[in-house]
Amino acid sequence: MKIFEVPSMVDADQKSNITDLLIKRVNMDPSLALMSKQVEPNVWKDVTAADYLAEVKALAKGFIASGIEPGQRVGIMSHTRYEWALCDFALWFAGAVSVPIYESSAPSQIEWILGDSGAVAVIFEDSDMVSLFKTVAKSLPAVKSHWVMESNDLEDLVAKGKSVTDDVLEERRTSANLDSLSTIIYTSGTTGKPKGCELLHRGFVDLCNNAQAVLPEVVCPGGTTVLFLPMAHVFARFVSVLCVAGGVKVGHQPDAKNVAPAMQSFHPTFLLAVPRVFEKVYNSAEQRAESGGKGKIFRAAAETAIAWSSALDTAKGPSLALSLKHKAFDVLVYKKLRAAMGGQVKYAISGGGPLGARLGHFYRAIGLIVLEGYGLTETTAPVTIGRPGNLKIGKVGFALPGCSVRIADDGEIWLRGSNVLKGYWKNPDATKSTFEGEWFKTGDIGSLDEDGFLAITGRKKELIITAGGKNVAPALLEDPLRANPLVSQAVVIGDAKPFVSVLISIDEEMLPIWLENNGIKEKLTLDQARTNPAVLAEISRAIENVNKDFSTAESIRKFALLPTDLTEKSGHLTPSLKIKRSVVGEDYSHLIDDIYADSAKSTCHNIGDYKI
Repeated sequence: MKIFEVPSMVDADQKSNITDLLIKRVNMDPSLALMSKQVEPNVWKDVTAADYLAEVKALAKGFIASGIEPGQRVGIMSHTRYEWALCDFALWFAGAVSVPIYESSAPSQIEWILGDSGAVAVIFEDSDMVSLFKTVAKSLPAVKSHWVMESNDLEDLVAKGKSVTDDVLEERRTSANLDSLSTIIYTSGTTGKPKGCELLHRGFVDLCNNAQAVLPEVVCPGGTTVLFLPMAHVFARFVSVLCVAGGVKVGHQPDAKNVAPAMQSFHPTFLLAVPRVFEKVYNSAEQRAESGGKGKIFRAAAETAIAWSSALDTAKGPSLALSLKHKAFDVLVYKKLRAAMGGQVKYAISGGGPLGARLGHFYRAIGLIVLEGYGLTETTAPVTIGRPGNLKIGKVGFALPGCSVRIADDGEIWLRGSNVLKGYWKNPDATKSTFEGEWFKTGDIGSLDEDGFLAITGRKKELIITAGGKNVAPALLEDPLRANPLVSQAVVIGDAKPFVSVLISIDEEMLPIWLENNGIKEKLTLDQARTNPAVLAEISRAIENVNKDFSTAESIRKFALLPTDLTEKSGHLTPSLKIKRSVVGEDYSHLIDDIYADSAKSTCHNIGDYKI
């Protein structure tokens, strides 16, 4: 076993809780802009720290007046928006425990989360979500109240709370300490029912304090970010709290399709995203350049960027000629990409999966340093992260202060720290099976280098063992495949089979752009694209490029294109965009059978059969 740990740099008062992070920030500078509301498209109105605290307190009093007691659970179901963060802090000020629900959740999921957590109330974004709730409300007798953000309900709560004194509010606010339950976040779950992760105030407080200590360039007063990932997910939720603690101004964008214009009007200094977002930004830029007749320039600029950044990690560094090319392309290409992201962005935090060295080098070279991190819902988000002055592209950083990483004998990643969950809500068996003493067993496979940097290989349960006995980690093949503009999702298969294959869904948004750029004038549906020779040739070429980095036994031999995309809506992805492999395998079992049938089928294709 190999262990790497970093001692805590900042220790919090045992009597404190998350609410003290906001109070401390207000005491430091009450006039600092802490939030910004989008009052109309691309028009923002700042909210000072003092005004935000006043809003939080007023709403917290409303919750108290409505009968919410300390420790009671209250659900929040909404897209990412200002009111989400407001309700979250207000519930903590009232001494309650917030329970996030993904805005995309089905009635059965709403029923499970509210019922299992024992929630007594729930806050919805709009009437459509209330309608979903009402279909299962009879099964939830404990839920006595619900409120709607897009109505007068929050204002009515504030009015109702005027009868609550400041002393009562302060008593409620301080009723929780570091070891009190702050939230129950249900895992999005690729299999089985979601489990409720019991996260303590300590996890948020310790991580916020220590993250600020090691990321002062990123998390600092005057910094800005647009938050668009779902706040029901621990990644965005933690960063939302971190920004309050660090004095970073946050703007919220509920629709991912509007992130680009939001960035241009908000001018963030850092971004928070998952690898798929960085892939889409790169692919969109490449295809737009191709459409404008500048595809060769973009590709040359990308090659130069990757070569220049890679050279930074060598003893000699970039050559003079390479540096001059990099400088020239900064004027021609990179500067425009930065402008598209608001012109001020310097850093990005990437989590939820490996970004890959190619994109890491590309973004660093254009002036955006991507700090890859690693964590889970069970660890209140980050355990490791790269630092601006100390990162290794292709790895997910090293331990934050107060955190420990251990690699078990079988390669599984174990974690320890004050940010690790207390346990799974009302599920002692799951809790017992996941812990080895103080160590939380993640189920992920990885390795630590001599400097403590962590590399992620894949999921222990997803490891494929071919009929020939070869171990294959699907993610290592899938991640680079998704870098192709035509590929939306890739699902590698081959467990107990004679060779490795892949199911691929085509990116519906990128397909028409790609077709036009490749001289194909006809409009194709996803199903029609499955038989188009040019599309098949492009997918085959992409797989061949990935195969170059793997042995024959590990490489992909056949592929099948799916008639529709794999999405959360289709039921094949979790809200955090993880593949539900068992569901994909069940729904497309006929294609898998075709791939491994003795005779060739028209639905599956050998790699190399098609040439452009």
